[in-house]
Amino acid sequence: MSGNFDFDRVIERRGTDSEKWHRYAGRDIIPLWVADMDFASPPVVRQALQERVAHGVFGYGHPTEQQVQAVCDYLERSFSWRVDPRWLVWLPGLVSGLSVCCRAVGRSGDGVGVLTPVYPPFLKVPTLMDRTLETVPLAGDNSEGWRLDAGRLERCLSPRARLLLLCHPHNPVGRLWTEEELRAVADVCLERKLVVCSDEIHGRLILEPGRRHVPLASLGPEVAARTITLLAPSKTYNIAGLGCSVAVISDDDLRRRFVKAAAGIVPHPNILGMAAAEAAFAGGQAWLDELLAYLRANRDYLAGRIAALPGVSMAPVEATYLAWLDVRELGLAHPHGHFLAHGVGLSDGREFAGEGYLRLNFGCPRALLATACDRLEEAVRTAG
Repeated sequence: MSGNFDFDRVIERRGTDSEKWHRYAGRDIIPLWVADMDFASPPVVRQALQERVAHGVFGYGHPTEQQVQAVCDYLERSFSWRVDPRWLVWLPGLVSGLSVCCRAVGRSGDGVGVLTPVYPPFLKVPTLMDRTLETVPLAGDNSEGWRLDAGRLERCLSPRARLLLLCHPHNPVGRLWTEEELRAVADVCLERKLVVCSDEIHGRLILEPGRRHVPLASLGPEVAARTITLLAPSKTYNIAGLGCSVAVISDDDLRRRFVKAAAGIVPHPNILGMAAAEAAFAGGQAWLDELLAYLRANRDYLAGRIAALPGVSMAPVEATYLAWLDVRELGLAHPHGHFLAHGVGLSDGREFAGEGYLRLNFGCPRALLATACDRLEEAVRTAG
């Protein structure tokens, strides 16, 4: 342990309500798949929840002025992004926000652009919302680095495309898109009159010192008018199960369409989620500073171990706590199953439109990560 928060402490999650650990219940498998961390949430969040529970009444909730202001202050403090409280639409989760965006933009059958490989709901939601999925492969790979290619975006999208789903920072390749890349993509979207749904849930999980997340909507009023920004405290402060996120929509008409598309389908966030969000946004900075240092060290440790494995490469992780591993050179028919058989539960790259890749969540105590790396090493040794 270093600092004021003990990220080395192993917290037993077996036998609890953890989806992450329940998947492999009764098996000697380390789960490093779904994106929640194995760390206790910030004490300031736990204290806020205890105080809210002590009140004893859990009726229908509505965001308080203090909760709304906590979000606005957080965005200005974190990104120098000044947001009007009227722009906020509260949601029970980010994935529901993706669905609402698809329903709010265009008509049945219209195209929704998605940059691949990407977080699986991006690939599923458009068709579930009666839209046409249009995939645009990112440029590059693990070795040369992944890039946003505005020219490729322009070439791949059909004339029926009305919406672009942007993952920023990107899950799973770990890129923090530069302002130059964002402006090039924004130019294409403005020219094509596309709305952009920008998922910025990992915007505070920046591991590169000196780098800073640039919200797409902060690039200027013209870009903001066509942008729906989705954000939440869930990944940053490890409170995903509390179900609370926010859409930031500056354009009045676009915001009305979004609210209408959600009506009768999407419930309000729960009151404990809103209490936790306020506490995290307003008072979680000291905890976050230490978390980022710990995750950075985990990333570097993992990168060193992966570099020693023949046939495996790891994309440089600029943001998130997720590593994207290329295992194609191992020649495995079923990469996910092979590593699972060696006691490591990773995310299957096929779910991200990344055949031959695996995603590894390194948001866990170092000792657990070290054991997982030992198992990765054995899995690679026995490959082929």
